[in-house]
Amino acid sequence: MRAVFGIWSQMRDVERTTSTTDHHPPGQSRRNPLQTLYNGDQDSDLSYAHVALRGRRELLEEACLSQTRKRRVLSPDDLRHLIVDDKHSLIYCYVPKVACTNWKRVLMVLTGDGRYSDPLAIPAHEAHVAGTAHALRILHRRDQPAAALLPQVRVRAGPLRAAGLRYRNKFTRSYNTAFHKRYGTKIIRRHRPGARPEALEAGDDVSFREFVQYLVDPRTQRDEPLNEHWERVHSLCHPCFIHYDVVGKYETLEPDSQAVLGLAGVEGDVRFPTSGKSTRTDGEMAARFFQNISPFLQRKLFNMYRMDFLLFNYSMPRYLRTH
Repeated sequence: MRAVFGIWSQMRDVERTTSTTDHHPPGQSRRNPLQTLYNGDQDSDLSYAHVALRGRRELLEEACLSQTRKRRVLSPDDLRHLIVDDKHSLIYCYVPKVACTNWKRVLMVLTGDGRYSDPLAIPAHEAHVAGTAHALRILHRRDQPAAALLPQVRVRAGPLRAAGLRYRNKFTRSYNTAFHKRYGTKIIRRHRPGARPEALEAGDDVSFREFVQYLVDPRTQRDEPLNEHWERVHSLCHPCFIHYDVVGKYETLEPDSQAVLGLAGVEGDVRFPTSGKSTRTDGEMAARFFQNISPFLQRKLFNMYRMDFLLFNYSMPRYLRTH
């Protein structure tokens, strides 16, 4: 089974029931696009996007070998971010706020009954409602793949840039009242001495510094699991324990997405929605957020996301000050 952005993967034949579409004449071996990508073909025979995808997976495998000492059995809760498209043998590990809405829309088009042909015609809230796309399901322990593709980025938007994106989305937008009530009030209570009663009640004016303090506070992870929006990608998708075929990157979202659809053989059925938004804008926003964060807190935040930096080959941002 193949998987993509966030991270995508292909389940090996031993892990799945072979469908009629998998059959081929006796004596002939069918070579799928992923075999072409990873089984020793020369880079000169591959597109730039495919070379980049192969390089990322190789770097991830090397990082896992050097950073992971123990194997462990994944629990059902570990797999809650893996979505299965049985129709196209795809597994997708989604990372919140990293194009996951559009990827869920694309999968709903591919697995649907023809109700939608344009991913953007699917309301964003509908893409996140459990059970809306009946053909999609959450992976269960018994289905654990030998391989899986990581969803395009949001595996990867640099970890600290992603922290800025998530703060902006969850704490500066007036409509996110549920987040303000559940997390904003707690953050203000812990990290704002002398807070006004109305701030403690509404939780709708959390500063970025207070958000960072909350993330690196040992009590945050001791009290309850991290919210998926600021959890580390390696803890959501477990790339050192699940073999992903493709790791997508936020900075090259559109070409990576089209390459994944091509590898899945569905590039003629659906197109990943394009966006005029520049990732440079997000980087500039993150730099502004970190201007007023002390080197001490920046260093603690970097250490929190250190494994994501190592596994997904991100360099330390220029705006980060850890000394």
